This record gives sequence, C-alpha cells and structure tokens, in this order.
Amino acid sequence: MARRRSKPSLYISVDIEADGPIPGPYSLLSLGAAVAGVQDADGFTAIDPEQHTFYRELRPISEEFVPEALAVSGLDRERLSREGVEPAVAMAEFTDWVREVSAGAQPVMCGYPAPYDWTFLYWYLIRFTGSSPFGHSGCMDMKTLYATKAGVPLRAVAKGTMPRHLLSGRRHTHHALDDAIEQADLFARLMAWTGPS
Repeated sequence: MARRRSKPSLYISVDIEADGPIPGPYSLLSLGAAVAGVQDADGFTAIDPEQHTFYRELRPISEEFVPEALAVSGLDRERLSREGVEPAVAMAEFTDWVREVSAGAQPVMCGYPAPYDWTFLYWYLIRFTGSSPFGHSGCMDMKTLYATKAGVPLRAVAKGTMPRHLLSGRRHTHHALDDAIEQADLFARLMAWTGPS
C-alpha cells in the first residue's frame, strides 16, 4: 500500500486572555501566537518562537465579565472598549498571519491547556470571519501530549508535575504573547521528548 503524502504540520502556540469562561456572553481580550515548529515525514523541527509572532488586544463584545477572570490578565476593559481592535479586524489579521507563516504547511494550533484557548479562538474565528485557518479540529493539547508520552492520567498533569528540563525558562506572565512564546518552548521540548527513561 502506498504511503499517503501529506503537507507538513506547522504548530502555532496560541494563548488568549478572556474575561469569562465561555465566548459570546464574555469576551476574548487579547490573543498571542508564536510559531513553535514544523513536523514533516522526517520529524519535528523547533523554530525560535520569537521569530514569528502575532499579538492583538480586542474590544470587548459584551458588558458581562467575571471580575476574577479579568484580574488574571491585568487588562483594562474600559481602555480596550476605546482602543481595542474590532474583533472582525483582529480575526482577519490573525487569519492572514496564520496563512502567511504556514505557507506550504497545514497550521495546527497548540496550547496549554488547549481547550479553553481553542474554544474562544475557534468561536471568534467563525463568528467574525466565517472560517478557521485551522479547520474545525486543527488543535493539539500539550497536557494530552505530555500525559500520553509520560503514561500518566490526564487529570494528574500540571506543569509542576513535569520534569524541569521540559519547562521553559521564560516566566508565565498572563500576557498572551509572553505565554504563547513560553508555551512554544514547552511544546518543542515535548515533541522531542521520548518519555520517562
């Protein structure tokens, strides 16, 4: 049987900051992304995550917010209401950036953990542009990747349980771009890791 040829996967680490648990009633306030690496038939190659990045702060789409969620990001909703990028513009710019950096490859969003960030990202892309450059399922969760390689239950995974050599030396600041870059380091190390010795 002939082996099916497929495009390489370009992994893009994404982090978002939002003011609540779900999109729609609550708003995506900032979006950061960094190219983490590419995987083809020869394996995975890490890319310096500071080389290709994207960052936008968005205008809120509703008046509702959860104060505790907003406090995590440190973002000012009043300032974003005046100065934030319109969501339709931000999502179109993000889509253009993804298509540019992934030319010749299939883009895959990766996150730690991915489900929360993916929920907001995908909803905003569909709501404001009508499509997603990642398709409906082009998403990889780093917690699941680690759990699979480590042979541990998913619910037992936290960064504090991982071997230190897998973790980035960068700080987790809750600034979406900083965190996307930090998580790109983790992703590259997880892809190279063969699991516990």
